Amino acid sequence: MADLIATPPRIFIQTFGCQMNELDSGKMLRLLEGDGYAATDQADDADVILINTCSVREKPEQKVRSLLGRYKGLKEANPDLIIGVTGCYAQQAKGELLRRFPLVDLVMGPDAIPRLPALVMDIQHSRSRSLATEQLDRQDYPFVNDVVVAQGGSVTAFVNIQKGCDNLCSFCIVPFTRGREVSRSADDVLDEVRRLAERGVREVTLLGQNVNSYGLKKSDAPAFHDLVAAVAGVQGIARIRFTTSNPWDLDEGLIQLYRDQQKLASYFHLPVQAGADSMLLRMRRKHTRAEYLLLVERLRQARPDLALSTDIIVGFPGETEEEHEQTLSLLEAVRYDFIYSFKYSPRPDTQAVSKYEDDVPGAVKKRRLAEIQDMQRLVTDERLQSWVGRDVEVLIEGPSKRDPQWLSGRIGQNWMVSLPGAARLVGTLVDVRIDEAVSNSLSGHANHRDTVARAGGRLTVL
Repeated sequence: MADLIATPPRIFIQTFGCQMNELDSGKMLRLLEGDGYAATDQADDADVILINTCSVREKPEQKVRSLLGRYKGLKEANPDLIIGVTGCYAQQAKGELLRRFPLVDLVMGPDAIPRLPALVMDIQHSRSRSLATEQLDRQDYPFVNDVVVAQGGSVTAFVNIQKGCDNLCSFCIVPFTRGREVSRSADDVLDEVRRLAERGVREVTLLGQNVNSYGLKKSDAPAFHDLVAAVAGVQGIARIRFTTSNPWDLDEGLIQLYRDQQKLASYFHLPVQAGADSMLLRMRRKHTRAEYLLLVERLRQARPDLALSTDIIVGFPGETEEEHEQTLSLLEAVRYDFIYSFKYSPRPDTQAVSKYEDDVPGAVKKRRLAEIQDMQRLVTDERLQSWVGRDVEVLIEGPSKRDPQWLSGRIGQNWMVSLPGAARLVGTLVDVRIDEAVSNSLSGHANHRDTVARAGGRLTVL
């Protein structure tokens, strides 16, 4: 009789929220894979289900509660199934999740990620539920330095350089769910980037809640622009991105880097939130409208082809029609390539909840959001159309989601480009002529006659 091959336990992770959450999900997967788990893309097949949550707005929380309702049947059919809620909503809700949802076995905040394998093992052995939402002091924070997570078929990857935030903007829950600001060792960051490059990663995105304040509270750490310059020196890395930044920590060194360092992608996400100084004051933002516009001008002088995006909140407490019009006029003045815009929703523990009444009616929020998005849609379409007929450099990331027979990748300005081509081009920088702009993306063809693809410093004639 043939020996039976044991099937490894399976892990399914559902991720909501930002790129930091995507990276955290990758780390959790790698940690459990080290304990013998195999990833599955079907919750029905899993032995462990983790829902990695966001709490920046109320809507992701609602999705999590709805998802738990759907997983109730899986738990009833398989009482040994472990269901965990992780991330920012878990950190915010804490024991309430265990009380409200008997099917949940684990509630774990971001600081407890290194403990995940031990927590899962303890639940398996003891069949008891676990709450792990303690936040660690700055000096005790353990970055998961031995877990390298590559995204996009190992062509692109996120690299965590910082966690937490000390700014306490009045609308933001991040300081309460992610904790105080901590910068990771530059040596650890560079070591991870080197290991990623050895695995074929060509583009890294440096992540932090307030990434350009990196090192400001750590006397032995380099400035953020010096760290970016050091990453650019890693052999094999062709492109560098970062997110998210705050305007008040944008210094001359970073602006100069946009002028001098071509590996730094021509894209900057620079949250503004609102266009009226009175609103910025209530939001506890540390910049004025004029200061923000000056930074935009200086960045575009340093890198004329720079693409800009931002975050906008509509309907913040007390917002008047005049303040809303000032946000619209800011959009018209800056002409962002794209924006992320949201209706304000009250967040627990924030100053906005304790100090202000959520007094903008829902219908008004909806109308103002539509006006913001309608204006931006016209600008975004114009920006997209401006690329038609131009030659651009595309980092090929893999097959196109729309058509697996095509390839897709991004230009430095963060637009996605689809083009016909062979799989051997994945991981290379290809010169592409843009033929069409549709649905927030571009399509084109490689300029075969006079173009080379650069891979790991080598030149390959197409």
